Amino acid sequence: MTIKSDRWIRQMSQEHRMIEPFEPYQVRETDGQRVVSFGTSSYGYDVRCAPEFKIFTNINSAVVDPKDFQRTSFVDFTGATCIIPPNSFALARTVEYFRIPRDVLVICLGKSTYARCGIIVNVTPLEPEWEGHVTLEFSNTTPLPAKIYANEGVAQMLFFQSDEACQTSYADRGGKYQGQRGVTLPQA
Repeated sequence: MTIKSDRWIRQMSQEHRMIEPFEPYQVRETDGQRVVSFGTSSYGYDVRCAPEFKIFTNINSAVVDPKDFQRTSFVDFTGATCIIPPNSFALARTVEYFRIPRDVLVICLGKSTYARCGIIVNVTPLEPEWEGHVTLEFSNTTPLPAKIYANEGVAQMLFFQSDEACQTSYADRGGKYQGQRGVTLPQA
């Protein structure tokens, strides 16, 4: 496997709609305001967070069970910023919609701007032939409230291309998160 460069990311996005909407260069300012950077970087793509959030709450004293997740464990919120309570987390989604080629695996890492504030971004790998909005998990590891900015960079996607296509892709398996739109909760 080889990591792919900015040139490859631009080509795949412009010719094959791998990322939509697509920003071909790194953006650090929008409408005259500094933003956490997003867009194509040297060997990756910095995704933005959409302004729709699901903030974890324990007002119902539910048990967190991945096989039977209770929707009432979240409060829906829409806005330009999201405040995550101390030692809690929120779900969001990328602005960008992804279509991953059959010979590519994508790994996501949080941006250092957030990591240095104790805000961890977690995303599972984007498998070959998966497509959809990426659901993002923001964990606030601090004892203080933490702020996330919508429509700004939050994580970097790294693209690894194999020298051969996989035998069975995510689409072939009929993966349960295929084609997801919006913030998607756990599905058993």
